[in-house]
Amino acid sequence: MLNLQLANKYSRAIFLLAQEENKLDEYGKELKQLSADIDSFPELKTYLASPMIPVQAKKEVAAKAGAEEGLSPMVQNFFSLLVEKGRSELLDEIVSEYENFANEAQDIVVADVTTARDLNGSQADRLSNKLAEITGKTIKLRPHLDPKIIGGVVVRMGDKRIDGSLTGKLQALQAELLAD
Repeated sequence: MLNLQLANKYSRAIFLLAQEENKLDEYGKELKQLSADIDSFPELKTYLASPMIPVQAKKEVAAKAGAEEGLSPMVQNFFSLLVEKGRSELLDEIVSEYENFANEAQDIVVADVTTARDLNGSQADRLSNKLAEITGKTIKLRPHLDPKIIGGVVVRMGDKRIDGSLTGKLQALQAELLAD
């Protein structure tokens, strides 16, 4: 619980700076890339989290990693602060919270879309446009595959769920037949 509160606080801080500088997308991409890169090197993650390694040594490694990634000075400083405060392990949660703040600020709704097969470009566009029409907001699709739904689509946006899957329809039909 404390980690989520801390991640929220740090993500809010970098979000407000990004918003002030009108760089929501740029900082979001940099944070996401930094997180992915650190996740791909477990040794680096362990190194940054180790209490045995001096903070200054960690900050030097973080600065070098940030420079190699081509991070903006603001994101580099932010990451350095996380390392200094011993909060680098919160980066994944911070990125997730940052995305939530940025999406809300830009009136974007993330729709988790589950299908049995990958959607092609035109299907994804039609679905995105239809959901945008319904919600009045910009839609960002986050695809998931689940062959158990047989066909159709299940959409989850926040606490709303739209089940247009064949499995869902079969279950509804079964419930209706058993009710009679």
